[in-house]
Amino acid sequence: MKQIESYNANKYNSVMYSEIEDGIYEAKVNDKSLYVTSLSFIQEPEFNEGANSSNITQYPLEDVLDKFYCHISDFYEELNTVDSQKCYQEFASPDLVDIRNLRSLIGKHVYNKEIEGYIKLIIE
Repeated sequence: MKQIESYNANKYNSVMYSEIEDGIYEAKVNDKSLYVTSLSFIQEPEFNEGANSSNITQYPLEDVLDKFYCHISDFYEELNTVDSQKCYQEFASPDLVDIRNLRSLIGKHVYNKEIEGYIKLIIE
């Protein structure tokens, strides 16, 4: 995953969302807070990632979700098409700190690499 950027979805302009800080929104779900942020990125086939945004590969995305205690809450199907190289995902967590930490990936390069027989998540 490269060229990781913040994505400001139009849906955040609705009454369902309150901006908490730059790029982070709070949504109330059954009277509980869920914090969300959206990111765009480009996959890298040379790291065994998908070649377009309609085929977002499980890894390293799954490792990112595990590391930052988040889940995918929106896939932006209308943006993630076979014609688009850039992928769009909304990430969510009930913990604001997890979303803040996830946003530390903006501008970084993220990929999986085998090191001593184990697959490691690399963030540069």
